[in-house]
Amino acid sequence: MDGKDPLVHAALRHVPSLLVKTRPAQLTFFVTRRCNATCPFCFYAEERDRRGGAPELTLDEIRRVARSMGPLPWVLFSGGEPYLREDLAAIAQAFHDANGARFLTVPTNGLLPHLVAETTEEILRRCPRSVVVVKLSIDGVGEDHDALRRTPGGFEKVLRSCERLALLSRAHPRLEIGVNTVVCRENQERMDGIVDLVAGLEGVRSHTLTLARGEGSPGAFADVDLDAYRRATARRDARWSRRFHRFAGGGVKAALDRVQRGVIEATLVERRRVVPCRAGRRSLVLSERGDLSACEPRRREPLGNVRAAGCDVGAVLRSPDALRVLEDVGAGGCHCAHECNVLVNVLFEPRTYPRLLREWARAKLGRPRIEEAAADAFAPGAADGARRDRRQFA
Repeated sequence: MDGKDPLVHAALRHVPSLLVKTRPAQLTFFVTRRCNATCPFCFYAEERDRRGGAPELTLDEIRRVARSMGPLPWVLFSGGEPYLREDLAAIAQAFHDANGARFLTVPTNGLLPHLVAETTEEILRRCPRSVVVVKLSIDGVGEDHDALRRTPGGFEKVLRSCERLALLSRAHPRLEIGVNTVVCRENQERMDGIVDLVAGLEGVRSHTLTLARGEGSPGAFADVDLDAYRRATARRDARWSRRFHRFAGGGVKAALDRVQRGVIEATLVERRRVVPCRAGRRSLVLSERGDLSACEPRRREPLGNVRAAGCDVGAVLRSPDALRVLEDVGAGGCHCAHECNVLVNVLFEPRTYPRLLREWARAKLGRPRIEEAAADAFAPGAADGARRDRRQFA
């Protein structure tokens, strides 16, 4: 490409999608509900345990869906366990070819080390213009992880998956390895050990802490203490303060993550929407059966079904059901602290840009702010309220 960075060239394709307010910039696609784990905090457990019903979208249907969407910077595959979908690499290629996806993210429980490494390598081969992000799940150290996820031997398997991916990343700079930890009542007081473990894993470039949502599981798993969450994120920041993603713009992404956390904390403390929500307009969720939703919390009220609409996402978004749901979202009929939603909302909210710039500058100057007030610049008075009352939240 005449010496130009192909990833930068690919990113330029998405300038219109970032400027056009009604064009989706992110898609979460649940490629399968099949899973080889039975985590009690799984928010998709109801779908995971379902028998019968409509079949998964076929590869041909997925290709048609992708062609109907236009440029799409970020596609996140989910499940179930995404790597159990035999054609996952071909699905990734569909969004790479049709939508120029800049980032392809695949979360995994890491229970199938050989398959994870082999399929990831195939995705990298099929998608030469994409950054491929693999997020391994680690929710405890040793037997704690196995007990929490009800997967005997799972901890050793996820470490082997990490080792195989680290070897692969040496030959593929476009591969980003991350770890995600679900913070729940059962592990919130053991986060120091988890954070320290992850910080020492070879090849890992990021560590995200995701709050258990509690859907379809005992409520105990959602009763996370806000102070415990803050302590965990502060320790994580201290261990990762000078690390950056390898892709262009990695420093901006790190700053975006920190601002995202501030919005999440403010939302939890104030129990209200603190930035406008763009779910259904800038981000969409697609189920393995073809149901299209504005976001994961609203997946039980789909905008429509792409299979029924001839695999045309635009046709679904123009339907009366979709317009009704989108009107409710825009009117502030809900609020949530779901990480993917908040990330997109922060990215497209101009009020957050000054703080994003400050966080980016702090990191570049080597003075990242390790501890921050949850509601700074978003919800006046929230930080004081949090100090007075050690709240519980779901």
